[in-house]
Amino acid sequence: MNQKLILLAACVLAAAASASAQTITEADGKYTIAVGQTTMTIDATRGGKILSYKLGEDEVLNQGRMPNSFGSTFWTSPQSEWNWPPVAEYDSKPFQAQIVGDKLVLTGEKSRFGYSVRKEFAAVPKKGAIAITYTIVNESDETRQVAPWEISRVPNDGVLFFVAPAVEPANNMTGLPFEFTQGAAWYVMDEARENRKINADGRGWLAYCAKGLLFVKKFQDLKAGQAAPAEAEIQAYANPGKTFVEIEEQGAYTTLAPGASVSWTVRWSVVKTDLEPAPSKALLKLAKKLAK
Repeated sequence: MNQKLILLAACVLAAAASASAQTITEADGKYTIAVGQTTMTIDATRGGKILSYKLGEDEVLNQGRMPNSFGSTFWTSPQSEWNWPPVAEYDSKPFQAQIVGDKLVLTGEKSRFGYSVRKEFAAVPKKGAIAITYTIVNESDETRQVAPWEISRVPNDGVLFFVAPAVEPANNMTGLPFEFTQGAAWYVMDEARENRKINADGRGWLAYCAKGLLFVKKFQDLKAGQAAPAEAEIQAYANPGKTFVEIEEQGAYTTLAPGASVSWTVRWSVVKTDLEPAPSKALLKLAKKLAK
């Protein structure tokens, strides 16, 4: 191999290394994980919430100022156990933070329901993605049943889609106008004056596309009967007006003995795309590729 080819090979390897490089930095209790051009910022002082998820300077998550309108959070399921508002120990109280190797580990306090929550964030350099592993620990002296639940808020702009045979209204709310075409279920975001929500049995991923970005979440594909009572593998909630939409997924409803725990991982990916945020086979194909 001549010197020019050696230099070219070295440049290619250096570019690949740069694209997959990962870092974790901290400022005022906020931790940022970077992998290539993708960054995720987590606030350990406020419930371990994911405040931001960007590709370059382009933001995926909603940045509203009102409580429960921004970022991404984690709750236990079913909601009927705690109703509303969200449990502070999972959603808003400070988490203890540690950087352990190449992971950010956040540990929350025990709630009045007997659970504590741990969150581990780690880059997946080969995929340019970030994986979040949520762990629910049963710190009570009773055998309990629980499921993990991630809630991510995005602007009411674009399209939400996933593969599912049907959707149904949830939580005594009106459903969302999903369209079943091109091999998937599609919600082209609209505006209404009421709270609306659906449940669906998906295939282990969901996707959101808007303003030149495609955001895909990959998680466990639940079998029939594995979801918590009145809950589902995939949920979507639209807040009234042109505000935000929650794209949500849940893990299996699990029995935990005292001291036992259950862990569940969601992998986040985001890429730029010139495809329109509308139902199409091309957009579905790209989302499935990211979900592999």
